[in-house]
Amino acid sequence: MEFSLQEQAFIELNKLLKLLNIAESGGYANQMIINGEVYLNNKIETRKRCKLKPGDTVSISNTEITIYIKH
Repeated sequence: MEFSLQEQAFIELNKLLKLLNIAESGGYANQMIINGEVYLNNKIETRKRCKLKPGDTVSISNTEITIYIKH
Protein backbone atom coordinates (compact mmCIF):
# COMPACT_ATOMS: atom_id res chain seq x y z
CA MET A 1 0.00 0.00 0.00
CA GLU A 2 1.20 3.54 -0.67
CA PHE A 3 0.28 6.88 0.87
CA SER A 4 0.83 10.17 -0.94
CA LEU A 5 1.67 13.25 1.12
CA GLN A 6 0.49 15.50 -1.75
CA GLU A 7 0.90 19.08 -0.44
CA GLN A 8 2.08 18.36 3.11
CA ALA A 9 5.70 17.73 4.11
CA PHE A 10 4.86 14.95 6.58
CA ILE A 11 2.06 13.10 8.37
CA GLU A 12 2.08 11.98 12.00
CA LEU A 13 2.07 8.22 12.54
CA ASN A 14 -1.14 8.07 14.60
CA LYS A 15 -2.99 10.20 12.04
CA LEU A 16 -1.88 7.92 9.19
CA LEU A 17 -3.21 4.82 10.96
CA LYS A 18 -6.57 6.51 11.56
CA LEU A 19 -6.79 8.03 8.06
CA LEU A 20 -6.21 4.66 6.38
CA ASN A 21 -8.73 2.95 8.72
CA ILE A 22 -6.05 0.69 10.15
CA ALA A 23 -7.12 2.00 13.55
CA GLU A 24 -10.78 2.64 14.38
CA SER A 25 -9.94 5.85 16.25
CA GLY A 26 -7.04 8.08 17.19
CA GLY A 27 -7.01 6.57 20.67
CA TYR A 28 -6.80 3.06 19.26
CA ALA A 29 -3.99 4.15 16.92
CA ASN A 30 -2.07 5.53 19.90
CA GLN A 31 -2.57 2.27 21.81
CA MET A 32 -1.30 0.19 18.87
CA ILE A 33 1.83 2.35 18.74
CA ILE A 34 2.42 2.25 22.52
CA ASN A 35 2.01 -1.55 22.49
CA GLY A 36 4.85 -1.90 19.97
CA GLU A 37 2.63 -3.18 17.15
CA VAL A 38 3.85 -0.61 14.61
CA TYR A 39 7.20 -0.65 12.81
CA LEU A 40 8.83 2.27 11.05
CA ASN A 41 11.57 1.31 8.61
CA ASN A 42 11.81 -2.18 10.20
CA LYS A 43 12.16 -0.88 13.80
CA ILE A 44 9.48 -0.73 16.47
CA GLU A 45 8.17 2.85 16.69
CA THR A 46 6.63 4.05 19.97
CA ARG A 47 6.37 7.78 19.23
CA LYS A 48 2.68 8.42 18.53
CA ARG A 49 3.27 11.65 16.66
CA CYS A 50 6.38 10.55 14.79
CA LYS A 51 6.61 12.54 11.55
CA LEU A 52 6.54 10.29 8.49
CA LYS A 53 8.32 11.58 5.42
CA PRO A 54 8.77 10.35 1.84
CA GLY A 55 10.67 7.08 1.70
CA ASP A 56 9.47 5.87 5.12
CA THR A 57 7.81 2.47 5.38
CA VAL A 58 5.27 1.67 8.10
CA SER A 59 4.43 -1.96 8.88
CA ILE A 60 1.62 -3.27 11.04
CA SER A 61 0.32 -6.84 11.05
CA ASN A 62 0.33 -7.89 7.38
CA THR A 63 0.12 -4.34 6.03
CA GLU A 64 3.03 -2.30 4.72
CA ILE A 65 2.63 1.38 3.80
CA THR A 66 5.21 3.36 1.83
CA ILE A 67 5.12 7.15 2.11
CA TYR A 68 5.79 9.19 -1.03
CA ILE A 69 5.15 12.63 -2.53
CA LYS A 70 2.77 12.88 -5.46
CA HIS A 71 4.14 15.20 -8.13
